Amino acid sequence: MNRRSFIKMLLSMLAAGTAAFYGVFKWFGPGSEQHQTVGPPTGEPSASPSPSASPSPEPKGEANDTEPKLSFMILSDLHINSGISEPSDKLRKALDDVQSFEPKIETLLITGDVTDAGTDADYREYNKVMKSYKNLPPVHANMGNHDYYTIWIDKDGQWNKDAMPNGKTDEQTRQTFMKQFGIDKVYHDFTVNGYHFIMLSQETYVQEKPEVGEGAWYSDEQMNWFREQLAKHKDDSKPVFVMIHQPLPAIGQDGGSHRLIRAKEFREILKPYKNVFVFSGHQHQDFRNGNPHYVEETFHWFMNASVGRTLNRSYQQEKKATSQGLFVQVHGDKVVLRGREFMDGSFIKEADWTVKLKSAKV
Repeated sequence: MNRRSFIKMLLSMLAAGTAAFYGVFKWFGPGSEQHQTVGPPTGEPSASPSPSASPSPEPKGEANDTEPKLSFMILSDLHINSGISEPSDKLRKALDDVQSFEPKIETLLITGDVTDAGTDADYREYNKVMKSYKNLPPVHANMGNHDYYTIWIDKDGQWNKDAMPNGKTDEQTRQTFMKQFGIDKVYHDFTVNGYHFIMLSQETYVQEKPEVGEGAWYSDEQMNWFREQLAKHKDDSKPVFVMIHQPLPAIGQDGGSHRLIRAKEFREILKPYKNVFVFSGHQHQDFRNGNPHYVEETFHWFMNASVGRTLNRSYQQEKKATSQGLFVQVHGDKVVLRGREFMDGSFIKEADWTVKLKSAKV
């Protein structure tokens, strides 16, 4: 089986598993092409966004002004491949857009699948693109399932499922990723302008744990660390931004392949906090295809599109001339999120949300 055939097989598996998910959550979708202003969560999972919700009280200590306090861009699913130029060309379009942005982008986030197969050649190609830009903002990334795919590739650079792991290990894959991004664990956190970012990350793949499939497995250590990071915001009205790769399953379920596996615990950890924003990738869904990209639970969950391979509802790359990401601006009393088409440097009207922040004490 060659590399392209293998990817098509995985996409078909993802499509089959996702059909039921979208059936459950179909009422969560944008529903219109109008800008959506969303009020604060009520404390229980919501059946839909609340476009007409009244504004919440202004968070204590934050000025209700028009100037953003932070601007950042989220890129998902670059799928940089040393043998295919298209993903690299699309990343260049995205970076051209980032560099020319006003207001200035202050940090650049990649929510998994930086590479198509996690090979040394893929990372060399990624670095070749990135190093051609001199003034990029700081870049932070977490791991996606594709970043573990080097175990499928043999010594001749060919996809060889029968010989998996082809003399490689998941541990080697993690070490390569951590070295690439200068981190000592695959999950990490950082702050920008006083705002907290938490980069959760898939910690293993099928060489170590065959049962995880294409799902995101987080260890007890990572989950406890996540709980500790959020505890810092117990009485804080500032938004917290959490990056994952694989999306969540339906409420009340743990995930399997292509999902966050320990999802029930993940949601339970988030419950006490009023202004958490979770961003996932993996699904590659075009912002304009009518599938939901925002779900309001006790937190705000946004599903990003893809830079390298944007797909239609049937998980086919129907329009190759598209490459998308999510632009986020943080204000004192709200967070504004807008889908971006990098191929022509335009905002996407179907992906336009304003989320009012909730006061720490109400």
